[in-house]
Amino acid sequence: MNAIDLSVMARAKALHKPKSVSPVDAEPARNGPVLSELVCTERWNETVDVVSFRFQAGEPMKFDYKPGQFMTFVLEINGEQVCRSYTLSSSPSRPYSLMVTIKRVAGGLLSNYLIDHLQPGQRVRVLPPTGQFNLVDIPATKYLFLSAGCGITPMYSMSRYLTDTQIDADIAFVHSARSDADIIFKSSLETMANRFNAFKLSYALESAAASLLFSPKISFDIGRLTAQMLQTLVPDVAERTVYLCGPEPYMQAVKALLAELNFDMNRLHHESFATAEKAARNQLMQAKSPTEADENSQAGAFTLPTFNLAIGDRSTRLTQGQSLLEGIESEGLPIIAACRSGVCGACKCQVLEGETVSTSVMTLNAAEIDAGFVLACSTTLTSDVTLKL
Repeated sequence: MNAIDLSVMARAKALHKPKSVSPVDAEPARNGPVLSELVCTERWNETVDVVSFRFQAGEPMKFDYKPGQFMTFVLEINGEQVCRSYTLSSSPSRPYSLMVTIKRVAGGLLSNYLIDHLQPGQRVRVLPPTGQFNLVDIPATKYLFLSAGCGITPMYSMSRYLTDTQIDADIAFVHSARSDADIIFKSSLETMANRFNAFKLSYALESAAASLLFSPKISFDIGRLTAQMLQTLVPDVAERTVYLCGPEPYMQAVKALLAELNFDMNRLHHESFATAEKAARNQLMQAKSPTEADENSQAGAFTLPTFNLAIGDRSTRLTQGQSLLEGIESEGLPIIAACRSGVCGACKCQVLEGETVSTSVMTLNAAEIDAGFVLACSTTLTSDVTLKL
């Protein structure tokens, strides 16, 4: 296999310019996403139950993706196809390899299989990186990264990208963990905190030994994150854009404490594992192996379905997987899209006719859902649709 068609790969690109988060080419492959192979080149333990894996293409080439995006692995286990998405913990500012960081979990079929069996030299099949939770689609000037557990992975990718490409990127990073032994990327994060004055690292630890010591540049507190603790660790929280990732109970608790601080929720953005899994399944349904894609390309047989989106006297065609928001914005119609991740509710609109699928209804009540209201940023078409803004 001479080319890796990840929509991220096989294009020698200039390095990202400092002082800004430059857009990257994330166009889908012409005939839809393609299953491709990567080679595992390295693995190591981050904690007792968390392992990082590094991957490269079969020949030297740069990977092009957005910091914070996830990638889907597709394996056969006991004769059945299994797919699972993992956020890339690597940074596109270091483009010749990809890294994912995986935690062993009870009942985690693919996660535990990879930890138990994947060794350097072996190959895996993957789908192109994707995901709206990234620094390119959600820009900011002052960052606040809030994470717990393996939710640290996109924050680590973003932090590495910003410290690699910007001078004095203003980052406050607060990670929650059971203890200091459970902190993923502990050594690397400490190095970043010591090297970059504008990188403010803090930990909220549920328990810690009395003798626990961190670098003088790292703050920590004992207990689960609270509004008061966050205000102490990050006094200017109200001025920052928040990126949130972690287990669902943690994210709900953080949203509640931010509300307690009267934080502007339009500046809260979060990664949803459920949304990532749904996107992965949609990708897999669209995907073809490289051989199948080539054959279908030659025959002109494989194209993604498209649907008509009608809004008043305007209409546009959307490819399967494109959001309502993309269609609305492509027509230049007025719509507020603050968070672009299904949290703030600013892009609420009403489906008058047709069928859609939504990955978030977070701000909608039951009556609104029954009346056909959806969040444009989190909704895709499964038929022709008539929409009211």
